[in-house]
Amino acid sequence: MHKPRYLPDADRLSVLAATILLAYALTNFVVLPSREFSIQLPGLFLSFEINIRTFVAILAGGLTASGADWILRDHPALGNRTTLQHWLLPALTAWVIGLPLFNLPPGWSWWVLFIAGGGVLMLVLVAEYIVVDPDDIRYSLGAAVLTAVSFAMFLILAIVLHSVGLRLIFLVPALGFACLLVSARTLHLRLNGQWLLPESLVIALVVGQIAAALHYWPLSPVAFGLAVLGPAYALTSFMTSLAQEHPVRQSLIEPGVVLSLAWVVAVWIR
Repeated sequence: MHKPRYLPDADRLSVLAATILLAYALTNFVVLPSREFSIQLPGLFLSFEINIRTFVAILAGGLTASGADWILRDHPALGNRTTLQHWLLPALTAWVIGLPLFNLPPGWSWWVLFIAGGGVLMLVLVAEYIVVDPDDIRYSLGAAVLTAVSFAMFLILAIVLHSVGLRLIFLVPALGFACLLVSARTLHLRLNGQWLLPESLVIALVVGQIAAALHYWPLSPVAFGLAVLGPAYALTSFMTSLAQEHPVRQSLIEPGVVLSLAWVVAVWIR
């Protein structure tokens, strides 16, 4: 039986990627005054700064989400279905790509990351287009790409947030929310469209608690990222196996191996 093989419109894809990357490139040339806000709560003083990078990060996420909808709307198999689930990873990818770009000085490393980020963003959009149709012959490959990229983005996010010394009160919600998106989308892909939001929330809460416990440990940013990536992936894989009604002992094998490997490497390079 012939299986469909659709690809997104190349013009739409290139226009969206170019727009997002242009927004990030302009942050090196446009200087706007920043504004600091602070609030004194009982026993807690909060202070944060809003500048052009804040607006660009929000703009990039919003543009990518709306652009993903624009690209996916011409998919022959979409019909009247919502594209909401296909916005999550592209928006997260666009946002995470911007974090290291904001913190790197202009130079060859900035341009390498800039080009690589554009390539990853286009890859994610193509993969999201492919997985719209479960009957597409490349569905498994598209789902694997999205899963790999989503956890890679989570790792980069954890590394960057730890490297900039973000306060615990901001670090835990940021990583918890990112973990919620990544785990929910991964479970949705692996379970053929089934949402496990309560399970995803549990995963996010556990990973957030682990991140809080590791925040003040003398770990390098990469070691910290691996230490929180391990349980995020392991718990997602374990929930997938349970949802597929695999035996508990069998369900623990892959998560246990991944978690052990991630933590061993984290301790080795700490």
